[in-house]
Amino acid sequence: MAKGLREIRNRIRSVTNTGQITRAMQLVASSKMRRAQDAATSGRPYAELLSRILGTALRGLEATGDFSHPLIQERPVKTRGIVVIATDKGLCGGLNSNLFRFLSKNVPAGTPARYFAVGKKAAQFLARTKRNLVADFSVSDHVNFSEVRPIGEFLIKEYLAGTIDTIEIVLSQFKNTIAQVPMISTLVPLVNLEERMQAQFAVQGEQEEFKLVEDDREMSFAPDAKTILDGLPALFFKQSLHQAMLEAKASEQSARMVAMKAATDNAKALVESLSLEYNKARQSAITNEINELAASNAG
Repeated sequence: MAKGLREIRNRIRSVTNTGQITRAMQLVASSKMRRAQDAATSGRPYAELLSRILGTALRGLEATGDFSHPLIQERPVKTRGIVVIATDKGLCGGLNSNLFRFLSKNVPAGTPARYFAVGKKAAQFLARTKRNLVADFSVSDHVNFSEVRPIGEFLIKEYLAGTIDTIEIVLSQFKNTIAQVPMISTLVPLVNLEERMQAQFAVQGEQEEFKLVEDDREMSFAPDAKTILDGLPALFFKQSLHQAMLEAKASEQSARMVAMKAATDNAKALVESLSLEYNKARQSAITNEINELAASNAG
């Protein structure tokens, strides 16, 4: 019986230590989660405004036909370019597994595509499933625009070279602390901005309906439309990619905080259960010793 008590006591100590670790990780994730959520939500108005500016400008130029840009021109899709945004580390519940399941369902392994991974878990999944992984990238928890810019420029070069005919992103869109929604969105070519932003609003749970500004005024550009707007599509794409990574990072930290809280709660419940078991076993051992002493004295 002494051996059994020692085993229970050792397990209580082990589970308690694990609970302390998960509690510390929960607090760290909670702090990072607040910063990530603030960054993601504060970037949404800018993304919306830039969408309205680009959409309204392009609509105004449709009639004249004096402006074209390769990022806004549709072409036959032979090879899709798919950016998968996941995490560098685990311990975030089912966030990555749900995302990869969603990707497998919507983009079967045999689909002609070139893949670009952001995050070690994404690279590992794409390599494990033998998909055509072209490049993998990593960004910090701060997701600075300076980190995203070279990734965007690399993807634009791939698109302009004709090796891919779309640039799509697969990510866990941040909705709230306990809900992260896997989604796929086409960033390039820059068409159907209204539909794309409306779908994003729906995932985010926004009540407002996204509409491009109806502007019938005649637009004039100085010195000319090409000079003014030539860099706008690329800027919009890079900003959209940056916002997507902010959303993914907010989802990651939220999922990790929830997962670590659940682990901490489970450890606490397990310690309580083991403590009860230990006390019962100890009481039983003491009772047996008393009975043995009483029997020996009687004899």
